[in-house]
Amino acid sequence: MNLLRIQNKTAKHLPPKHPLISTMSASTASVLLILLLLRTSISANDSPDILYDISPFIRVYTNGTIQRFIGTSVAPPLTDPITRVRSKDIVIDPTVNVTARLYLPGNANPGKKIPLLVYFHGGAFFTESAASPPYHRHLNSVVSRANVVAVSVNYRLAPENPLPVCYEDSWLALKWVFSHFKGYGNEPWIKNYVDFRHVHVGGDSAGANIAHNMAIRAGSDHERVVLY
Repeated sequence: MNLLRIQNKTAKHLPPKHPLISTMSASTASVLLILLLLRTSISANDSPDILYDISPFIRVYTNGTIQRFIGTSVAPPLTDPITRVRSKDIVIDPTVNVTARLYLPGNANPGKKIPLLVYFHGGAFFTESAASPPYHRHLNSVVSRANVVAVSVNYRLAPENPLPVCYEDSWLALKWVFSHFKGYGNEPWIKNYVDFRHVHVGGDSAGANIAHNMAIRAGSDHERVVLY
């Protein structure tokens, strides 16, 4: 009983908690909680299941899963309401899944053939596609302003398909285009509208590199025979 009285008496004489002390305690707890969450997040990112991480672009896991954070959106092919350029998707080679998006000016006339642009999209070789909204808008604009037919090549991406697969796919697409010059191709937008005296290759970023390599390869004596 005496001990209890002493404890109660001591408690009565303790100074009241200062509001600042209470606030600091809560803040300290919050900081500790944030640090704990950050540590947990870092530990998760260091998981051995991640083979390599190139955020904010792509993450590759040891089980072969590829997680892309950009360049996965797709714009459907249609007649652009502003430029009146028409577009459609075609398959060049189903065995290796090489495809392309074709563009035709709204005022195209089979009686007046026009130049052809073979375009290769960018994306560091591992992201984006011919159907990505930025490239779809870009090709609509180029085709309308330059009055050309365009073939936007959809080559296979790394790391699922390591280099030089993208170059081989692009060369396959270029040979497919020129098969129409030889009379073998059956794509009407190319057969009926393209002037094969004016064929251009172009691209941006990784696609510019591909276009450069396609031009060099097409200019070699051996490959010139293959194309023509």
